[in-house]
Amino acid sequence: MNRTTDTREHILKTAESLILGKGFAAVGLGPILSAAGVPKGSFYHWFPSKEAFGVALLERYFERYLESLDERFGSAAGTGRARVLGYFADWMDRQRDGGCAQQCLAVKLAAEVADLSEPMRQALEVGTRRITARIAGALQAASQDGSLPAGADPASLAVTLYTLWIGASVLTKAQRDATPFEAAWAHTLHLLGADLH
Repeated sequence: MNRTTDTREHILKTAESLILGKGFAAVGLGPILSAAGVPKGSFYHWFPSKEAFGVALLERYFERYLESLDERFGSAAGTGRARVLGYFADWMDRQRDGGCAQQCLAVKLAAEVADLSEPMRQALEVGTRRITARIAGALQAASQDGSLPAGADPASLAVTLYTLWIGASVLTKAQRDATPFEAAWAHTLHLLGADLH
């Protein structure tokens, strides 16, 4: 990575923490430039507009998230079902205390920008579809190793589970209470045919 791409990454990384805390619309270009310590020209060299910057921010987030999924689901340890359950258990553990505010850019921005920016909405759509495809692949592996209940459709189940957990993240953030995660976990165990240990 050269110095110029380092600058681009630095801007995106710095801005992500600001936007996770305050939201996309509430964070102006000034605070981003100040926190990153870069001049306005550096920003516009990489991003022709704040909207284009928002798309790049989401694409970066999803690429990193998908890399972590590939590492988790590509592991040979345990059954396919155990790997999927481990993913959702980690989701709950990471976000239970602080909600999704400091963890999940997709949840943070979905409701805020989906109606305001079509390019950002499209980036969210592409990213979330890729996540559900990864989960479906992990569930397919669980079906092949016999750890998924017979008759379960991996693609449909992946969408159901991801929707369930995104909803739990939003409610946990709104209510400042982990009960939605506990309900999501219990329903996930039921859907995956897992017992409570």
